[in-house]
Amino acid sequence: MWSNFFLQQQEEEGRGGMAALGGHGIKTGRGGKRSRPPRMSDSQEGKIKLSLFIAVIGVTLTVLGVGTEFWVELSQPKHFRNNQTCEMAHYGLWKSCVRTLWVSDIDPERETCGPAELHGESNCTYFKFYTSGENAVIFKKTTEKGLHMATAMLALFSLFMMVMGAVCITMSLSKSVSFFLKPATICFVLSGVLLWLSLIVFHQSVLGFLASDHSIPLHHELSWSVACVGSAGAILVFAGFMFLLLSLPNNPLEKCFRQQSSTDA
Repeated sequence: MWSNFFLQQQEEEGRGGMAALGGHGIKTGRGGKRSRPPRMSDSQEGKIKLSLFIAVIGVTLTVLGVGTEFWVELSQPKHFRNNQTCEMAHYGLWKSCVRTLWVSDIDPERETCGPAELHGESNCTYFKFYTSGENAVIFKKTTEKGLHMATAMLALFSLFMMVMGAVCITMSLSKSVSFFLKPATICFVLSGVLLWLSLIVFHQSVLGFLASDHSIPLHHELSWSVACVGSAGAILVFAGFMFLLLSLPNNPLEKCFRQQSSTDA
């Protein structure tokens, strides 16, 4: 008996709710009624996916640059030891490597030891200032622990902002709304700027490292990991501004594509 009573009550409440919705409607627009945000068109979603692909390229370059130890190469004069071998070193954010190369393998026109791609013995060690706080010593020169750690923190925070931007784009595509494009713009542009700042701080740490001792002459040059990080910063900033343009009501990219299609027609 009680079960039948509760079922009748639920059916009556359901009919009453449907009648209220049918009589009054969902409030939208100027008359005090709430409207749903406009859904994105298929062409706009395609442009967002293209921009996301560009951003993924920047993320890939960032991971490649941050994870490798070819940020800077340090080369002694190839005849500094007056024997058949010479030493050079390269390091990144996490570890350093000292390589012993044969002088006969080096280009005769090159005055310093290197490049690092040549075959030779390599001795790599991870930096200890992330764990025990000890500075690293390479060719009697001491690394700038504070600046080096600041570079790593900036790079990692940049990666975090990339992840947040990717989450915003995923939500925008899944909900088919452009609301999340502006937060994604902030995330990707900020991640690119942070990468550029990390390069500036790292260069200052290299200069401080070279100035710590002058007993061994060294030639230094920034290597391909820095090129990856710098290029990633530019790509991420570019992708961020593309998301910003796609989030505007009067989409400039949409107008550009329409004019191009009409011209081709």
